Amino acid sequence: MNPILYRLATGAIAPFIPALLASRARKGKEDPARLGERLGRASVARPDGTLIWLHGASVGETLSMLPLARRLKAERPEATLLVTSGTATSAALLAERLPKGAIHQYLPVDTPGAAGRFLDHWRPDLVVFVESELWPNLLLGAKARGARLALVSARITEHSARGWKRFGGLARRLLGAFDLILPQDSLSAGRLKAIGGRVDGYANLKLTGAALAYDEAELAALKAAAGDRKVVLAASTHPHEELLINSAVEVGGREPLLVIVPRHPVRGPALAETLRASGRRLAQRSAGEPLTPETEIYLADTLGELGLFFALADLVVMGGGFYPDIGGHNPLEPARQGRPVIYGDYVFNWTDVYMTLGAGGVRCETEEDLIAAIDRLLDNDEARLLMGRCALAAAQVEDGVLDRVWAQLEPLLP
Repeated sequence: MNPILYRLATGAIAPFIPALLASRARKGKEDPARLGERLGRASVARPDGTLIWLHGASVGETLSMLPLARRLKAERPEATLLVTSGTATSAALLAERLPKGAIHQYLPVDTPGAAGRFLDHWRPDLVVFVESELWPNLLLGAKARGARLALVSARITEHSARGWKRFGGLARRLLGAFDLILPQDSLSAGRLKAIGGRVDGYANLKLTGAALAYDEAELAALKAAAGDRKVVLAASTHPHEELLINSAVEVGGREPLLVIVPRHPVRGPALAETLRASGRRLAQRSAGEPLTPETEIYLADTLGELGLFFALADLVVMGGGFYPDIGGHNPLEPARQGRPVIYGDYVFNWTDVYMTLGAGGVRCETEEDLIAAIDRLLDNDEARLLMGRCALAAAQVEDGVLDRVWAQLEPLLP
């Protein structure tokens, strides 16, 4: 497939897109009030002057690019920063955390009409895509209109690389349009080269950033409610992981407070019902149920409060890595608050990051490993605090990433 065939194919399906988006909105998968944005119809005017367009697909990508967004706004305060994402959850997070003056829009579907409307309205001078999304109509259209293109913190899996090889002409044309390509690691670099890209250096934005913010008064209230108990935080968990971690905490013979922050808060009500069936006393934060000295599990099924619970925790069990289908989540978020990190055996999306973590984390291949790790760290304050210091040191190793990225992006700006 070449760009012309891709454009024809996506143009052919364009008439069906509005009905598809409406159906997704009815299922809660789209924001019904902003469906026009998904069709390239902007909901706000474009300010005059230079415009930088920064895109990340979902929650993980948008969180990783926030430090870059702040740096771009700080370095070029006169420029407009347009940030796009594709999910309602990421939009909610960005609404709270984007730098002042930045504009959020949903990414339009990659049909010729939607892409054209979007680009004609926003007229970006610099386009920065983060991680793995590559949309030919949008990117090649921006290039044709004179924008400079950068692919930063690029990640491409072996599966994705095989898929792009089937469309080699399109991949080469698309990757050749970028003025700057900075993959996360050597594996992604090799795959990008294999499908026609080049490598201008390395940058993993997931290794950057400050500790997540939280409300000091709320933290003090939660600490008072938890009392003298140690706090085990199960962070960014997925189905089945909550029961696994809950069982490990119980079997260990301790009586800590278990706080669970599911990766997707919408699972909260069903998860609460499942955990209550285990017989332990549970309070659900989204339902306004208070944390009390009798609470054994505190289900923090709210959005944007992970920093608060990292600060509350004595140790963190990172979700996403105990079963083979997710690939892990970012361990540097708890590490930046000096918390030791326990994680599962399936963290293939974050291999280099977990290697950076080193002595600040414990990898658990079995449930018995998980029980032993939780028990040891609850029992040994010195070991727990030492691991936390190692985790914090590991998180500070990559402080120079943003400097390197900015040095390579600056020449692409007007």
